[in-house]
Amino acid sequence: MHLLFVCHGNICRSTMAESVMAYLLTQAHLSDAITVDSAATSTEEIGNPPHYGTRNELARRNIPLCPHRARRITPDDAATADFILAMDHANVRNLKRMLPTQYHEKIHLLLSFAGEEREIADPWYTGNFTLTYEDVLKGCTALLQQITQ
Repeated sequence: MHLLFVCHGNICRSTMAESVMAYLLTQAHLSDAITVDSAATSTEEIGNPPHYGTRNELARRNIPLCPHRARRITPDDAATADFILAMDHANVRNLKRMLPTQYHEKIHLLLSFAGEEREIADPWYTGNFTLTYEDVLKGCTALLQQITQ
C-alpha cells in the first residue's frame, strides 16, 4: 500500500504527516508493507526542505524527519497511491483539477478518517505547529487503524 500526503507547498503539513506516518508504521512494524510520500499542489516551494517549524515540532517529539525536498504531485503519483490525503478543502479542489478523474476516488481529507470533515490548519499562516501536529497525529492514527483492520 502507498500513502501520499498533500498540502499546498509540501514543506509544513504534508511533510509532517509523511514523517508522523512513517514513524507510526515503524512502531507497528509495517514499514515494509505500507510506504509514504508527500507532495504539493503548487510550485511555490519546489526544492525547499521542510519548514523549520515542522522540523522543530517533530524533533521535540523525537519523530525522525523523512528526508524530503518539496515537489509537485504528478499523475504518476496518483496512479501509484492507494490514498491521496489532502490537508484542506482547497487541496482537494486543486487535486481534482490537476489529476485525471480516474484518481478522484483516492482523494480524501486526512481528518475524515478520524470522523472529522475539517481541515488541518496551515501553520505557515497560523504559526501553531503544535496544533498542526496534534491534528496530523489524529488523522494518521485513525487512517492507520482503518487500513490495518
